[in-house]
Amino acid sequence: MVQAKSWTLKKHFKGFPTDGNFELKTTELPPLNNGEVLLEALFLSVDPYMRVAAKKLKEGDRMMGEQVARVVESKNSAFPKGTIVTALLGWTSHSISDGNGLTKLPVEWPDKLPLSLALGTVGMPGLTAYFGLLDICGVKGGETVMVSAAAGAVGSVVGQIAKLKGCKVVGTAGSDEKVAYLKKLGFDVAFNYKTVKSLEEALRTASPDGYDCYFDNVGGEFSNAVILQMKTFGRIAICGAISQYNRTGPCPQGPPPEVVIYQQLRMEGFIVTRWQGEVRQKALTELMNWVSEGKIQYREYVTEGFEKMPAAFMGMLKGENLGKTIVKA
Repeated sequence: MVQAKSWTLKKHFKGFPTDGNFELKTTELPPLNNGEVLLEALFLSVDPYMRVAAKKLKEGDRMMGEQVARVVESKNSAFPKGTIVTALLGWTSHSISDGNGLTKLPVEWPDKLPLSLALGTVGMPGLTAYFGLLDICGVKGGETVMVSAAAGAVGSVVGQIAKLKGCKVVGTAGSDEKVAYLKKLGFDVAFNYKTVKSLEEALRTASPDGYDCYFDNVGGEFSNAVILQMKTFGRIAICGAISQYNRTGPCPQGPPPEVVIYQQLRMEGFIVTRWQGEVRQKALTELMNWVSEGKIQYREYVTEGFEKMPAAFMGMLKGENLGKTIVKA
């Protein structure tokens, strides 16, 4: 019998998550029925959205999330033993599936790319960057793009795609190490928002003419400052609001309505699951090719050990990671 370890939500978050919010449980999995497979997690993802999505869980429920897993036993001919899949199985070491919701790794996946990239640049975060920038912002060559949390899993890909499309790219991050990384990736301007004397002045110096597109990962007062410097007909893709996820008080006010009106700005929130089927597959192939060709660089922040899932999650929310946070089971 296989013992499956799972991290559950012991108590709903109030403010910043702590170890006391999580509980590790062990369950014995039953033998497989016909049509089922037994999966063993190889890599697990922790992402900012989980802080918000956990509100929908009941206390005692398993934490949600995607993983790269290997089929270790199979009674389903579509998924023979050894098949590598991605699936939204949550924070668990082993699971049983009837095959629904399992996505095989593409057959053309290059050997030189780590499997964990299917949770990052060639997975959900990469797709978020791709569609947020190209569809929601509708970016064009020659435009100026501003990216917040630019050294994260999504932001770092946004900036690199924008450069591939011929844009000027300005990125912000919360440490000098991250700023150096952004410059290495080819960002035209990058600065540490925590150490500048004035955020408004730093934004103006980076692009005196303003910004055509803003890819917003942080929300709050930071984003208000950027929105004040958008060009007429500017577009804002609202991807995340990590600066607000752990707040305990009221939300800060949004941008002044008159700025949105008279600058004729368009702001749109989005979730990457909107794009499915052929367009999603085309985007994944393009991302995979860009990475293989060295046109998009990636960085992974890997924590080893399934027992460290909560620590990796909390560290990511604090901004300890450079690039995509991954747990190697």
